[in-house]
Amino acid sequence: MSVSGTPKGGADRMARGLAKTVGSAFGIGYLPFAPGTFASLAAALVYFFVPVTQHLQLLLPLIALSIALGVWSGGVMEGEYGQDPSSVVIDEVAGQWLALLALPANPLVVALSFVLFRVFDILKPGPVDRAQRLPGGWGIMADDVLAGIFANLSLRALMLLLPLLPYGFSL
Repeated sequence: MSVSGTPKGGADRMARGLAKTVGSAFGIGYLPFAPGTFASLAAALVYFFVPVTQHLQLLLPLIALSIALGVWSGGVMEGEYGQDPSSVVIDEVAGQWLALLALPANPLVVALSFVLFRVFDILKPGPVDRAQRLPGGWGIMADDVLAGIFANLSLRALMLLLPLLPYGFSL
């Protein structure tokens, strides 16, 4: 059966190829070592070096699109590679962008956001762990979405508590 529920054919191969390209964040997911970390790093670097991504008017739709495409492509890739394949890293991209959402593009803030996101994504405290149990692409994406939100809120708290960090909320 195909991605769309019809018999496999040329269109199905194209859809699977697109799912692999998107789900792997354009191939980052196929790196032999720490693909999720490299995808998170790539998302953080895009945020830092491409100023237009720091604007909510662009970043929010990018996050929403990453989540929607991640649910779809994660489900397709899970059908081919098994549960939560390591090659699916679009979830790390969306989660990292959530961790950076409406925060200043200061090198220290971006670095702390990256570290906090990876900590929450790897340790998977409470609800983050439970979220990954959702079926298919939903579970692949949900834990990283929550890890990104937790990282963002934790960093905001740190910024309020530590006067050395730049206090520049966009919201």
